[in-house]
Amino acid sequence: MTITKKRRVKVKVKGNIKAIEWCGSYVKLIDQTKLPYEYTTVKIDSYDKMGMAIKDMLVRGAPAIGVSAAFGVVLGAMSLADEQSWDDFYFKLLKIGNYLKSTRPTAVNLKWAVDIQMKLLESYKDKTIKQAVEALEENAIKILNDDISINKNIGDNGVTVMPKSAKILTHCNAGSLATAGYGTALGVVRSAFTNDPTIQVYANETRPRQQGARLTVWECVQENIPVTLVTDGMCGYLMSKSMIDVVVVGADRIAANGDAANKIGTFTVAIAAKAFDIPFYVAAPLSTIDTSIESGEEIPIEERCKEEITHINGKLVCPDCVNVFNPGFDVTPADYITGIITEVGILKPDYKKSIKDVF
Repeated sequence: MTITKKRRVKVKVKGNIKAIEWCGSYVKLIDQTKLPYEYTTVKIDSYDKMGMAIKDMLVRGAPAIGVSAAFGVVLGAMSLADEQSWDDFYFKLLKIGNYLKSTRPTAVNLKWAVDIQMKLLESYKDKTIKQAVEALEENAIKILNDDISINKNIGDNGVTVMPKSAKILTHCNAGSLATAGYGTALGVVRSAFTNDPTIQVYANETRPRQQGARLTVWECVQENIPVTLVTDGMCGYLMSKSMIDVVVVGADRIAANGDAANKIGTFTVAIAAKAFDIPFYVAAPLSTIDTSIESGEEIPIEERCKEEITHINGKLVCPDCVNVFNPGFDVTPADYITGIITEVGILKPDYKKSIKDVF
């Protein structure tokens, strides 16, 4: 991958944070593995580079992965633009789409975006390959722009359940870096801060990759949103001391019954919130809801490499021979979720009914 820009993160980003930018023939991604130490953008000019960027978490967050995958299909189509046979073009691109879907199994937006692109492609079988490639590009741009609008609607809907001077706990990163822009859970925070600058954010560090410490805190600092960094194990203590009014997290996949998969540790936060009768909200677009699965038991949970746990910043922090279990996500049962904040409103229990009503 070609590094196109590099600067120290202490320099404030001008304008909105853009995790994903389409540049006509390539995608420019913020390399999120480098934050907050360096602000670096990476040029992605092929579908296989996009696949590796998703797998290695240069880009992460369910909506951002979906948008990136849509452009991955475009890059694949562009590489096949000289094919003479429509069938060869279609089946080679189908293989590329399947490769992209295989890079990370839990976030349903990845599959959703690729499937949308392939469905569109099927409607162009009586057109030229050039027309099909152009249509895929236009649709990927639409997916990107729609995601930003959707997130702003999520933010507006979420504001309605934020108390005055709210002390908000969040886990992992569900902000501009995890989406095409604005964010889901952090989008709610942004909208709440616009209406009420007295809010306070508490960000769990989010072991093992520290997305809360590295990314959520970075985004809040960029926009002068008051934020306090805490460790994952502190949530119960904070709640017992009345330091948290509401919890808002994102999601990578939500089942038809409202069970929600999010970054590992989210379920622990939900248990503590329920114990202290603190509202626990999931903020996510409708594209994150997978109505094809009945419950969280069916959500595939990605297991990641042991080095994420045994090492911090490349340094070993435990005996090298230790056994490691590293699931990237856990599932919060619907009974622990106060509401699911979406672009069309806040879904409430019974989730089987409220989810069915919006699909």
